Amino acid sequence: MAKVGSAQEAVAAIRSGMNVFVHGSAATPIPLLEALAQRQDLRDVRVFHLHTEGTDAHLRKEVAGRITSVSFFTGAAARPAIEDGRAEFIPVFLSDIPGLFTRGIIKLDAAIVQLSPADRHGVHTLGTSTDAARAAVDSAPLVIAEVNARMPRTHGNTGVPGRKVNFAFETDRPLPAGKPAAIGPVEARIGELIADLVEDGATLQMGIGAIPDAVLARLGNKHDLGVHTEMFSDGLIDLVEGGVITNSRKSVHPGRTVTSFVSGTQRLFDFVHDNSLIEFHGCDRTNDTALIRKNRGVTAINSALAVDLSGQICADSIGHRIYSGIGGQMDFIRGAALSQGGKPIIALPSTAKDGAVSRISPELAPGSGVVTTRGHVQWVVTEFGAVNLHGRTLRQRGEALISIAHPDFRSELRQKLNAMRHFTLA
Repeated sequence: MAKVGSAQEAVAAIRSGMNVFVHGSAATPIPLLEALAQRQDLRDVRVFHLHTEGTDAHLRKEVAGRITSVSFFTGAAARPAIEDGRAEFIPVFLSDIPGLFTRGIIKLDAAIVQLSPADRHGVHTLGTSTDAARAAVDSAPLVIAEVNARMPRTHGNTGVPGRKVNFAFETDRPLPAGKPAAIGPVEARIGELIADLVEDGATLQMGIGAIPDAVLARLGNKHDLGVHTEMFSDGLIDLVEGGVITNSRKSVHPGRTVTSFVSGTQRLFDFVHDNSLIEFHGCDRTNDTALIRKNRGVTAINSALAVDLSGQICADSIGHRIYSGIGGQMDFIRGAALSQGGKPIIALPSTAKDGAVSRISPELAPGSGVVTTRGHVQWVVTEFGAVNLHGRTLRQRGEALISIAHPDFRSELRQKLNAMRHFTLA
């Protein structure tokens, strides 16, 4: 591995017109992105990434024309840039992103990543985020790395031989840590309802946020749960340490918690460090429907921004405005549906904007992306109940969804549904 003395020297090999992958989430190589943004000589560099944390250097107005962000999953910092037309977004299943690199659909010229220090064999790891970084490092002819003394060393398909790294910049800095989301009464109630759906021996997939945390906090009385997920946060730790999560009934990677990346606090980073019972794999593996379905009782818990009365799920945009991304929702919703005894769950509060807007609506707003189709949707949960739409007619779906809408909006929803479908509803 070649070592250099500064972040500026490490990114000096980037040239105008290059396609560059940048590591994301807690593994965002912040000093290298900042150094790249300072390069005044660059033009038309396209930076491909998932959600990044700790810096918006590649998104600032002053880098326009020099660096263009192209995100597969959009975080808060990227939303204004995409809306202004200074950044771009690719709608794609999380499971398909690695193939864009390995098949040359997006031909990478370089990958900028953050790695853990090398072991005695000279092997680094991708640390807290394997996701699409695995494929990027394997595909890019040029690898530039921040080697952070505080990056956890992780197990699974995370190894990066030192000889693969062309330029390295060594740091000793804390990873960007997030605070657990506040759980209010709405999230707590949704958590209770979903926890009631989780059976002993189920294999869990969940994301980050108040609702997943509320669910996890209510699973202490379950037995032999497993985890095969694209990501997890701090809420999982107590269940592992308390013996609730054993992974003993899984068919795929039994005995191991499987994930693609993690995001959370320092406690989480310490938990995954050198923990051989946690395996990190690329998101083409964690999110492979053919693998997900092999586990019994896959219970996939995903969120949504809105749902229409036919069951179409919008999770990536608010109208035409890109809010997040497709992510792994469809990968796991379908995988759970195909799993024996599986339960694909979409969870959302019944209202938005402090109760002024119903998230259950007659139709989605123009421009809204349908992430989960009405043919794939099954369980939908709000604080007012849990309904299963699978195998139900349009009339039955409408009635079921209205029953878990906020009471203030049910009468209007009934009228709209009747007008659209010519149904007569009580």
